[in-house]
Amino acid sequence: MISILEIDVADKSVLVRADLDLPAGRQDSNRERATVEIIKYLREKKAERIKIIGHKGNIGMVEKFGVDVNFDLRADKREEENSMELAQELAQGFDVYVNEAFATSHRRHTSIVALPEFMKSQGKIVCGGLRFGKEIKILSSITPSPPLNLRGGKLLIVGGAKTLDKEKYAQDFEKNGWTVLRGGLLPNIKLRADGLDISTETVANYKSQIANAKIIVVAGPMGKYETQIPNPKSQIPKGGTYEVFKAIAESNAYKIAGGGDTESALEEFGLSDKFDWISVGGGAMLEFLMTGTLPGIEALTSQ
Repeated sequence: MISILEIDVADKSVLVRADLDLPAGRQDSNRERATVEIIKYLREKKAERIKIIGHKGNIGMVEKFGVDVNFDLRADKREEENSMELAQELAQGFDVYVNEAFATSHRRHTSIVALPEFMKSQGKIVCGGLRFGKEIKILSSITPSPPLNLRGGKLLIVGGAKTLDKEKYAQDFEKNGWTVLRGGLLPNIKLRADGLDISTETVANYKSQIANAKIIVVAGPMGKYETQIPNPKSQIPKGGTYEVFKAIAESNAYKIAGGGDTESALEEFGLSDKFDWISVGGGAMLEFLMTGTLPGIEALTSQ
């Protein structure tokens, strides 16, 4: 895969597939920062025209940089059909395609797969963005053969609401020698009486396994986390997501987290800087760790 760092974009028209899908209420994230970073980079390198495309996002945040924007791709049903017809329309007038949407690069959507494939067929340049390249480099470092000092206990902590996707990933990781701890709405979990969080017994069990892990990957909260910020004046017990994430933050393991809700929870708890890497993707991160590639990567590399 070619990196944007290898491309001379001076006087070229550049089309950037960004990913600004954020949990409700979020105004700042690694996804937004990645988009701002690539815009500034392209400006510094004298790109003649820049257009940002995606499914949704903060249009004002992007437009202030003087770039074109299309965040309505999902309004066209062809986007999810990996349509070559739509790809030709989107590619019109552009010399370079940049994928800066790692979080959605596990989806075979037009803007992720068909678009770069069409542009390659026309002799145009396709490449990975700045953040995109960092994601691949860091996630590749722990799979399939992590450094000797990290070999041993590999722990996946998976939760959230996307139960079908997450449970499939959980089973795949288990087949590949990982210990998997489940939370959220995934099956076979002992929950609190109100059903909104994992039980205190589950928290204690998870903490003991966290303490012995060498690599920990987190994808999703354990339950409702929005009200779990610890209050010294309150007698309300801290929630499962806070307790589990705090135990991970305090462990000596190599720690990676991914996904919008996970990032939101870590920021809310003030634990973000305790993790070695926070990926912009949840499902994309898990798929890459299992397979070593993604449809969006293949579209940039296949000939």
